[in-house]
Amino acid sequence: MYKTSLIFAAVCLVACCSAADESDAIVTQYRSEVNEDGSYNYDYATSNNIQAQESGVGGSYATGSYGYTAPDGQPINLEYTADENGYQPRGDHLPTPPPIPDYILRALQYIEAHPFTRIQLKK
Repeated sequence: MYKTSLIFAAVCLVACCSAADESDAIVTQYRSEVNEDGSYNYDYATSNNIQAQESGVGGSYATGSYGYTAPDGQPINLEYTADENGYQPRGDHLPTPPPIPDYILRALQYIEAHPFTRIQLKK
């Protein structure tokens, strides 16, 4: 029993020591450029594998991406665009809506094929 407890304690110690300490991360790359016409670019990377980049024009348009490793080890990569249509993120980790049921699609086709004509009521 003592031997098993000792092995278990050693495994726990190794697991604790190998856990990454994110507070010691440093910036390994940084570039930022702001132009007179309002356009800008920036990118950065850190020692704990976080990276990001963005370019845009003033407050009207931006496109960029960022990436990091989630605590469960999954790589997270997100690309985005922000413009007159709003913020539009794209990434494999983002949830997607379920497919539209067939009966709903058929109902929408029927409604489109048979538009409702308004009835004018007499006063």
